[in-house]
Amino acid sequence: MSATGKSTLINELSDLGYTAIDLDNDTYSIWEDAEATPEYPDNEVIPGKDWIWHEKRVFNLLNSTKTDLLFVSGCASNMSTFYHWFDSIILLTTTEKVMADRLRSRKGIAYGQTPEEVARILRLKQTIEPLLINAADLVIDSNASLQSITDIIIKHVNSLE
Repeated sequence: MSATGKSTLINELSDLGYTAIDLDNDTYSIWEDAEATPEYPDNEVIPGKDWIWHEKRVFNLLNSTKTDLLFVSGCASNMSTFYHWFDSIILLTTTEKVMADRLRSRKGIAYGQTPEEVARILRLKQTIEPLLINAADLVIDSNASLQSITDIIIKHVNSLE
């Protein structure tokens, strides 16, 4: 979910020497035609469009990375296409208040700055986060320190070997 600390965490993992890639950028994501549906009324980021993972680019990344351990982060409506590629799915979660505070103080990320985008993100927390929790192997409260979150993830990953 937006404003849960994904980018901060992926940068920390990269700083620690792990191969860690944020998929929520124009290298791995694209604007795609989308329509809101009764099941997913918030399926559009902007009218008629949604920011989704570029499937060919993400598949190429997953197929070409020459490392035993790859961390990817992001959240997109089509990400379940890739679930079978992942050894583990980790979800960062936090309260609506913390999400709203983080969105207000964000630097360098345009999405989540308008009141409409904040409202959408908070609606998605209610509607989509329960689905993400069901898909996750590990759920972490991102109110914890970055060091603590990183330690939990590394311990989790090491337990998979």
